[in-house]
Amino acid sequence: MSNHVFLITGASSGIGAETARRAAAAGYRLVLAARSRERLEALAEELGGPERALVVACDVTSQADQEAMAQAALDHFGRIDVVLANAGIGGRPGGFSGADPDVWQQMILTNIYGVGLTLRHTLAAVKEARGHVLLLGSAAGRATIPGSMYSATKWAVTGMGYNLREELRGTGVRVTLIEPGMVDTPFFDETPEQSMQPEDIAAAILYAVSQPERVDVNEILVRPTPPLQ
Repeated sequence: MSNHVFLITGASSGIGAETARRAAAAGYRLVLAARSRERLEALAEELGGPERALVVACDVTSQADQEAMAQAALDHFGRIDVVLANAGIGGRPGGFSGADPDVWQQMILTNIYGVGLTLRHTLAAVKEARGHVLLLGSAAGRATIPGSMYSATKWAVTGMGYNLREELRGTGVRVTLIEPGMVDTPFFDETPEQSMQPEDIAAAILYAVSQPERVDVNEILVRPTPPLQ
């Protein structure tokens, strides 16, 4: 994989950062995108510097930023083989009757529109490489959670994954939905009682991309092991 390029949005912490580490260890060159350039720079240095990891400041809700991200990857490395649309934000309590609509707006733009923009601006390169697209969904996108707009956004990501797979049928591009349960990341203010670690999800992501071309891993649902009785 020494020539292949793995692009990750939301790469500055949590699942994104740990996936970058695993992908670098597997030999990929990296494109690391997030709003926090400072944290990305430190991660890129850890992974081998600019020859191995390109840093791109990107707000995924900005079409201009996403277009520039994809172009920077192509200018620097000449190709994009794997894309992980990982950037996302959570909600706040209140349900549909009491939540802050401004929080909803930013969440919907990030979790749905942002994923769409990532696809829009990277798919041409991924199709040329006959590569792989991974969407970071959630176990919340397979469940009914009272009053959760966050869950609704992840249901949308699930639908995007299914619909994208049909769009790309016959192109050689593989599409995988990664659907974690609770993970101990900065996403949560407090560590969930039963939770996984970011490296657990990164391992699932690298499993999907490491399969032979004849294997298309459609979905990986990963939940914490229930506590002992």
